[in-house]
Amino acid sequence: MTLSASPAPVLRLADIGFEAPAALLARYGLDLRRVDDGAPIPGSYWGDEEAGIIGTVVHARADTPVHSLLHEACHLIVLPAERRAAVHTDATDSIEEEDATCYLQIVLADELPGVGRDRLMADMDAWGYSFRLGSSRAWFEHDARNARDWLAARRLLGDDGRAHPPERPRGVD
Repeated sequence: MTLSASPAPVLRLADIGFEAPAALLARYGLDLRRVDDGAPIPGSYWGDEEAGIIGTVVHARADTPVHSLLHEACHLIVLPAERRAAVHTDATDSIEEEDATCYLQIVLADELPGVGRDRLMADMDAWGYSFRLGSSRAWFEHDARNARDWLAARRLLGDDGRAHPPERPRGVD
């Protein structure tokens, strides 16, 4: 997966608010911290309005795209506790984790009112995510079995295809 900014309009946190995303992230033991408008986002890999991650905290501004918030949060969700605490800005060291992150962000979009997987995949495509089948939907529906299996093996995805947060947040002993 590659990423490059595009001027296409995408759904942003200002459009849906911080409350529902914060509650969703809390189910996974993560905190969502709001960054002041125009201020640099701590832990942002891509810079600009892209979400950032440091430890168990996801940083975002009102202009942060929802897909970016979910993507960075999912990087933390897929990590085991011993790796999560050490994360600063860049969380992925494998293609398997990146694929699982992309898959999980699409699934979790259904948990956010006013978002849903259809909108999220359209935003991912508009923003410049790149998949070998040409679109996030084609990848998700026809080429993501490894990502599904990876998530299921770690009990982050149920047989019903829905995300299943751990009974105890990952990273909490």
